[in-house]
Amino acid sequence: MKKVFKVPTKKCCGSQKLSAVSDLSFGLEQGECFALLGVNGAGKSTTFKSLTAEVTPTKGKIQIGGYNIQKDFEKARQLIGYCPQENLLFDTMTCVEHLKYYAQVKGIPRNLRESIIEEAIKNLGLNEHRDKLSKNLSGGNKRKLCVAIALLGNPSIILLDEPSAGMDPESRRFMWSVIGRIAQKKSSAVVLTTHSMEEAEALSTKMGILVKGGIFKCFGSAQHIKNKFGTGFVIEFKTRTLEEDELEVIKERYMPNGRVMIDKFD
Repeated sequence: MKKVFKVPTKKCCGSQKLSAVSDLSFGLEQGECFALLGVNGAGKSTTFKSLTAEVTPTKGKIQIGGYNIQKDFEKARQLIGYCPQENLLFDTMTCVEHLKYYAQVKGIPRNLRESIIEEAIKNLGLNEHRDKLSKNLSGGNKRKLCVAIALLGNPSIILLDEPSAGMDPESRRFMWSVIGRIAQKKSSAVVLTTHSMEEAEALSTKMGILVKGGIFKCFGSAQHIKNKFGTGFVIEFKTRTLEEDELEVIKERYMPNGRVMIDKFD
């Protein structure tokens, strides 16, 4: 797939071509989780917009469940669950009302809606917020609600555009466990974008890195990418404050002619 935009120039009535995604190609099976990494402007969101037919690729073909989305999007969209980068929520609707509304939009049979909605609320930890207006939710809970909407109906492919953005570490870990359970069921394929290598390693079976201009720099498992592009190690360690008698031992052993100075900060 390739996507090129025409961008106006400073010259009168002029424009230039800007490549947002260049010759991107990958395939997934059910149960796989694919992480798309890259800095802002690398082409991640454009890729998602192409997968959901929000924009039309300049060149190439996209198939979901055997359907060409340019020709059979009405059939293909029934297989897609999508959580966009922005929280597209209605300020005056509660969590439950959002889920009821989107369950109806997705065509979930009326007799199954209540049980599916309750399962989504439970899985995303939204029970205590179920009757809150979305405008009163925290940023992390808004993302949880958007992911819950994407998961309604158990779609074949789930597209998550930075699902853990704006979350605190505890909520982020919870979101990872939710996405991990989806992949373990092997009923859906998951594609997610992220800035975090840690998140990609925790969730994905495959990952790809996009660079500016939408060029695929590398593709494969986390270990394959580390082996090919890794340049060193990151070591984290914690220290504790030494007692005065411990400092004296260090002074006598390593610098008998020196002097130990202790600065204390509040």
